[in-house]
Amino acid sequence: MSTPYPFTALVGQEELRLALLLNALSPAIGGVLVRGEKGTAKSTAVRALTSLLPAVAVLPGCRFSCDPAAPDPGCPDGPHDPAAQGTERPARMVELPVGASEDRLVGALDIERALAEGVKAFEPGLLAAAHRGILYVDEVNLLHDHLVDLLLDAAAMGASYVEREGVSVRHAARFLLVGTMNPEEGELRPQLLDRFGLTVEVAASRETDERVKVVRRRLAYDADPAGFAARWAADEDGVRQRVVAARALLPEVRLGDGALRQIAATCAAFEVDGMRADIVMARTATALAAWAGRTVVLAEDVRQAALLALPHRRRRNPFDAPGLDEEKLDEALEREAGAGEPDPDDDPEPDGGPDGPGCGTPPPDGPGTDPRDSGGADTPADRSDTEQSDPGQSDPGQQEQPAGAPAGDGGTRPGAAEGAAATRPPEAPAEPYKTRPLTVPGLGEGAAGRRSRARTAHGRTTGARRPRGALTKLHLAATVQAAAPHQRARGRAGTGLVVRKDDLRQAVREGREGNLVLFVVDASGSMAARQRMGAVKGAVLSLLLDAYQRRDKVGLITFRGSGAELALPPTSSVDTGAARLEKLPTGGRTPLAAGLLKAHEVLRIERLRDASRRPLLVVVTDGRATGGPEPVALAARAARLLAAAGTAAVVVDCESGPVRLGLAGALAGELGGIAVTLGELRADAVSALVKDVRRAA
Repeated sequence: MSTPYPFTALVGQEELRLALLLNALSPAIGGVLVRGEKGTAKSTAVRALTSLLPAVAVLPGCRFSCDPAAPDPGCPDGPHDPAAQGTERPARMVELPVGASEDRLVGALDIERALAEGVKAFEPGLLAAAHRGILYVDEVNLLHDHLVDLLLDAAAMGASYVEREGVSVRHAARFLLVGTMNPEEGELRPQLLDRFGLTVEVAASRETDERVKVVRRRLAYDADPAGFAARWAADEDGVRQRVVAARALLPEVRLGDGALRQIAATCAAFEVDGMRADIVMARTATALAAWAGRTVVLAEDVRQAALLALPHRRRRNPFDAPGLDEEKLDEALEREAGAGEPDPDDDPEPDGGPDGPGCGTPPPDGPGTDPRDSGGADTPADRSDTEQSDPGQSDPGQQEQPAGAPAGDGGTRPGAAEGAAATRPPEAPAEPYKTRPLTVPGLGEGAAGRRSRARTAHGRTTGARRPRGALTKLHLAATVQAAAPHQRARGRAGTGLVVRKDDLRQAVREGREGNLVLFVVDASGSMAARQRMGAVKGAVLSLLLDAYQRRDKVGLITFRGSGAELALPPTSSVDTGAARLEKLPTGGRTPLAAGLLKAHEVLRIERLRDASRRPLLVVVTDGRATGGPEPVALAARAARLLAAAGTAAVVVDCESGPVRLGLAGALAGELGGIAVTLGELRADAVSALVKDVRRAA
């Protein structure tokens, strides 16, 4: 087993270390979600925490780590002998891979033995292995939603339940839950964010001295992990003893009425949904007091608890950035502090407890001259800054204009919409709205989502088949039907059904899948006429919000001037797509063919990466094509190329004004898709049309 990086050797990241330590001494807080850019020692910090946790006493032979002093009465390996002697082992850190199955997480039941022998043969999963330790989920935002639900349910209840066709198993599952994520790769739903107790934003330091310290320590650790850990052993032991002492003190900490009113007032001031935030803040403030060695919760504990427990609960939709206005927080705390009589039990201790002021601060790093400062918290290669390309960069060819741009846009003066050197500044998008459902025809087999019909692991049962590999979802009726004709030949004598492996049938289920929604947006000069770009951006923003809710991946291609640009490679981060869209300028010619050919190339590459995720192409344009020889014919050929590849397509017709050419409809015909106007894209417009049709009938 490799030597873990010492927790106390980490440089900076004070909030991250504090949040982890608070959960270590009070797991009831509900875990930590660590958000941040790549290369910021998120995983290193979580793995380092394991060495600070006290050893746990377990019963020998129990696969569920029962405590000898209080064994779980419902343990599947029980009942346990009350006189059995326990043994100690280090606390575990169990890692949940992104691609894990439901059975790997919660455990698996042997359905064949359950039906044939009436035996609950249960193979424990990762939740059982993490009991009384740490469960670490790297890239939790990439985990399937139903697995995140199971994970958070177990963390909240302290138990895991496995049910398969009437056979049920329950076992204890109390663990410190830590998830890490890079927001660039997509966000968690607000409902799931709320289930994490605390959240911390981490970023690489921009201070030269601190970055130098990180690199030196990391290099020293890589050269001699055991020697490096030995140099920090005394500090590690000090923090370990402090965690044990804080755990013992925690039941004695008093949360006074004044502090509790501040917690409630703060949550109300920030309009946080539900009551979970209040409860988490109360537990966190109590843990902060215990960490400082105090038995009374102070206003400073409440403030620090709010900074850890509220930012992710302020996020109402995918385009909201998590965060907390600290001035507003201070105002809410001061307002409540002056609203009533002070609680005599809430008087601060003059020395801030046995550990002095700064109760919420983890053990500080050694001074810069510490001889141990010869390594770092992460690899130097991981410390590179993330660079974002600006989608608003103008192409030199974007200022080129045709001598006689085609008229017909509701009387727009020829050439005015695409005037020479007419790169316009970004126009603000209109307010997003609920859109009509857009789906990919046919039946897919992609990742679970909420858009198009697909064969999935969850959904309504539509049939049965022989299992391919391990049986996951039993079709009981089909299994009994397959076994029934053979009962006499198998010598059935009693009431039980004699079932063989060949009789088992897998349930075939149909649900919904997530798709790759690739937007191809016309940003040429003609789209800026009559301020249409604001409405167009509002429409695309609405479709991005719809993609987020339906668990899709999204990509964004824009075309104007002399070519097309991949503004956003396919990703699960729709808020990144919204940010790129908002900065999108307009102007120049309309290279429609270039946009379609770029879409064909992007989709070809994505099929190689993930052949099961079906694409949905959404082209947002008025259908015009200008620039280059035969632009209309070239665009038609590019559209037919996409149609030949079987790409489902929707053209959002942005043409407006009394005179319309119908070019977007013709483009939809070449793509083999459908055309909808901006007005028809609204869900309320479709509902009104359906009502009108029904009234007419």
